Amino acid sequence: MARTIGSRALKAGLPPGTLVHIGQKRSDQVKITFTEYSESQYLSREIKEIKEFLPLKDKPVVTWIDINGIHSLETIENIGEYFQLHPLILEDIANSEQRSKVEDFGEYLFIVLKFLSYDAEKKLGIEQISFILGSNFVITFQEHDEDAFLPIKTRIKNSAGRIRAMGADYLAYSLIDAIVDNYFVILEEIGLKLDLLEEELVTNPTRDTLRLIHQLKREMLLIRKSIWPSREVISSLQRGEFSFFEDIAVLHLKDVYDHAIQVIDTIETLRDMLSEMMDIYLSSISNRINDVMRVLTIITTIFIPLSFIAGVYGMNFKYIPELNWRYGYPIVLFSMLLLGILMLVYFRKKKWL
Repeated sequence: MARTIGSRALKAGLPPGTLVHIGQKRSDQVKITFTEYSESQYLSREIKEIKEFLPLKDKPVVTWIDINGIHSLETIENIGEYFQLHPLILEDIANSEQRSKVEDFGEYLFIVLKFLSYDAEKKLGIEQISFILGSNFVITFQEHDEDAFLPIKTRIKNSAGRIRAMGADYLAYSLIDAIVDNYFVILEEIGLKLDLLEEELVTNPTRDTLRLIHQLKREMLLIRKSIWPSREVISSLQRGEFSFFEDIAVLHLKDVYDHAIQVIDTIETLRDMLSEMMDIYLSSISNRINDVMRVLTIITTIFIPLSFIAGVYGMNFKYIPELNWRYGYPIVLFSMLLLGILMLVYFRKKKWL
């Protein structure tokens, strides 16, 4: 039984193992790349039908099946039937909101991680990537057509490094390492945004600045939510808890785990910087308001005695002593000007201006 829906709420009440697509609805063609390689041979091609798979058992090569698009439930069902995958695994593969995890099913290992990217509009994208690791094969499920593993495919094709001489476990390590390394790329881009934002905060903070701070805070929250469980997954793998990974792959996974720790530390640092930037923004706005209020207060203070003088000489009484002075008008104006200047000098001396 398979259904295509976009909301987790619509799945409530369905039996466990029911194959349901939860995520962005798509209708494009699923892309399946079938790759076989060893130290001396290499074959890679795109296929349309699962029936085109060659038998994998007892083959002296590593087989990598990369599937771009989890919206095709028929494809997932066919793969599950061909490799005899547990229905709960198929359910998790079709659910793009699955938390990162690793599970041992005896004959194969199931791993879920998150891949981060920015699209052309600089909008953060979080993609789920699922792994099935067997004795001599790896199956990867990606949500979109963007090839997250293009560098690994290039290394295999060009026989760069030791990957062609190693087994499926080393391929799985390389793919996981590529995902973690990409975290640094995303965080570095966010770091550059924070540098520009910090300069704007100091020079001219605006409402757009506040909007950008809130946007980055949301992005960092999503990134932390996506990456934090990945550290637990890599920690389990690097401890050698699963027999699918040979010693050399476990050794390299320890390095990936160190990178994951650095990623987490960087995330926490960036989140602290964003919180401080919010405080800086509020302080800048408050200081700007204080400056405006100070100028207005000084202007008001200067004009209070001037208004008093103008009020006194604006009264309509016949017997005002200075009423018949020939130079009364210029003297009063000069006195008002002199009083204003003296008050400005006093404010300057007190450093209120």
